[in-house]
Amino acid sequence: MKISTKGRYALRMMLDIALHPDEYTKIKDVAARQQISEKYLEQIVTILNRAGYVKSVRGAQGGYYLAKRPEEYTIGMILRLTEGSLCPVDCVENGVGSCGRSGLCVTIHVWQRLNDAICDVVDHITLADLVEDYHRLQDQEGGNQP
Repeated sequence: MKISTKGRYALRMMLDIALHPDEYTKIKDVAARQQISEKYLEQIVTILNRAGYVKSVRGAQGGYYLAKRPEEYTIGMILRLTEGSLCPVDCVENGVGSCGRSGLCVTIHVWQRLNDAICDVVDHITLADLVEDYHRLQDQEGGNQP
């Protein structure tokens, strides 16, 4: 499994918006801070907006903001929205008994454990956790934007 730039950039965009909770975030500002193409972010924000993850305010002072609190978004939610399934193989995604070989397949247990591990990670880390990690890193290093 490999996460595409769409998934990675969607996560970075959501994090960037979460880091600026008291303002409407403009795509051009996210693009500059994250060094991502504005056009690509426009495509991604459309997906996030349609799913209700972000909301927009029009006008010169407008921009985007999170529709919910950062702790209500898991990394898994964001990645599944942009990537689709995170299952490593189809037979795990469709159910263990969906394959004609499932009764004879010893590798199914490997794929199921891998899927469980992936889900355990992405479904238990929230956007709020990333915001906290970002602030901790900034305190330690005085570093750059995520």
